[in-house]
Amino acid sequence: MKKLQLGFKTAEGHKKNFTLSYVKADLDPKTVHDAMDKISNSKIFEKNTVQLYSEILGAKYIDRTETKVL
Repeated sequence: MKKLQLGFKTAEGHKKNFTLSYVKADLDPKTVHDAMDKISNSKIFEKNTVQLYSEILGAKYIDRTETKVL
């Protein structure tokens, strides 16, 4: 299963990821960037008054493969 990992910087400069499961595997960069803009500009995600998704860093697909041994 592929996941989409969105990378952000918090208002304090720390890296923070927002991971989505069950996403389309062929999203174009503009669509992903627009979605990240909405997350960042909404300013609804905070912890101890610090905005968690303040600045966009990038995004990538994570593909997990399991291989049964026994």
